[in-house]
Amino acid sequence: MAARTKKVVFLTGASGVMGGGALRQFAARLDQYQLKILVQPSEAKKRSLRPYLGKSGIEIIWGDLTRYDDVYRGVQGSDIVLHVAAMVSPYADRHPETTTKVNLGGTRNIVKAVQDQPNADRIKLVYIGTVAETGNRNPPIHWGRTGDPIKLSIFDHYAVSKTRAEAVVADSGLKHWVSLRQTAIMHVDMWKTLDPIMFHVPINGVFEWITASDSGRLMLNICDDGVPNDLWRDFYNIGGGASCRVVNHEFMKKCCASLGVNDLRAAYEPNWFALRNFHGQWYSDSDRLEALVPYRKQSLDDFFTELKEAIPFSVRAFARLAPGAFKRRLERLAESEGGSMYWMTNDDEPRIAAFFGSRDAWHGIAGWEKFKLEQPAKTPFDLDHGFDETKDKADWTVQDLHKAALFRGGEYLSGYVGDPFSQAVWRCALGHEFALSPNLMLAGGHWCPTCMTDPSCYREVAHRSPFFAQVWQEG
Repeated sequence: MAARTKKVVFLTGASGVMGGGALRQFAARLDQYQLKILVQPSEAKKRSLRPYLGKSGIEIIWGDLTRYDDVYRGVQGSDIVLHVAAMVSPYADRHPETTTKVNLGGTRNIVKAVQDQPNADRIKLVYIGTVAETGNRNPPIHWGRTGDPIKLSIFDHYAVSKTRAEAVVADSGLKHWVSLRQTAIMHVDMWKTLDPIMFHVPINGVFEWITASDSGRLMLNICDDGVPNDLWRDFYNIGGGASCRVVNHEFMKKCCASLGVNDLRAAYEPNWFALRNFHGQWYSDSDRLEALVPYRKQSLDDFFTELKEAIPFSVRAFARLAPGAFKRRLERLAESEGGSMYWMTNDDEPRIAAFFGSRDAWHGIAGWEKFKLEQPAKTPFDLDHGFDETKDKADWTVQDLHKAALFRGGEYLSGYVGDPFSQAVWRCALGHEFALSPNLMLAGGHWCPTCMTDPSCYREVAHRSPFFAQVWQEG
């Protein structure tokens, strides 16, 4: 039997933005890779994948992440598993049960399928997490890194499911896994996907974006034989770096300009946008992943050049020549179900409280003549993680765990035998006992699985945990 010369890669989520970017990258490298993709057999997805049907080197498995047998077919015989697929917002937040089934249940299937292979220790699993795991990080706490506290926004079922799924991967016992937390992705079809969720984003918040092409390139490059062994069993933030860091109002202005509207004030009103309870940050550590797996080629300006060329002339002409009608269209979007003005009209007090603080706070939002467009601090800073970060993981001691647990308002109980990837037992500030690995806790920022995924207890946790208090914003 001839020796296999191509590396076999199993990719989930190939019909999505990031997965599609990866698919395009691999399609140009089929001399080196044999690609398997798992895709639901819907008519829309079949149409989107038509260029790849019957293409030598690409095997399409028509199936579902929630069916173990379908997942097993993809994992079997693969060298690397790129688990990109997920149910994302806004759909995810409207269908929490389905989101949990796909995002958490699908990840469990992926992990089990790897574990069930005779060569499980050699298979590499790349899990795509999300910036939503660290939630609302408005200035002045807008710089972040892995190991910061997990803090989920209220009503963010997507973030809950992805956080729980990340823990499944990290404490799976697999020898080669990595969690890459994806940020917001820029792609040329963004102008087609207007949704009320756009008004959940604070005007003065921040994002470190990345392009779909760079995300896809990362997935390709992480399969290279030259990737350092130090990459595995750790957590990283995916970001475009300094050239992709922007304040949200700057990004909005660039989006408007791509449509031919040069004045942000001609498109929106400040009080259409939430004040808090979204996610987004600038990363003090995203260069760490770039150093291990180089993938960046595009800046924010590169993307907006592409976007302007991709938007049809008729769409740009409408926005430019009928600014009043364009603004009214956006206003109707804010007034539709899921939008900020819908909450006000329909007295959705829980969401008003979550995204604005109170109705009075919403009334206090100034019009454009007085509204201040902020420029937050550009100098990176790091939060205190409560342990000696100069130590290698292999050198962590029981004393280190005691100190870190105390900083989180809890305590280490038992079970640590010197292996940072094996679970130990802990108690949180609110008295819950649980098991998780020191690696998931210290490198990943996870803590009590009950408190961590329940924002209703965050205020109490912040009063007891100096670690969590660093990211808690009352207002």
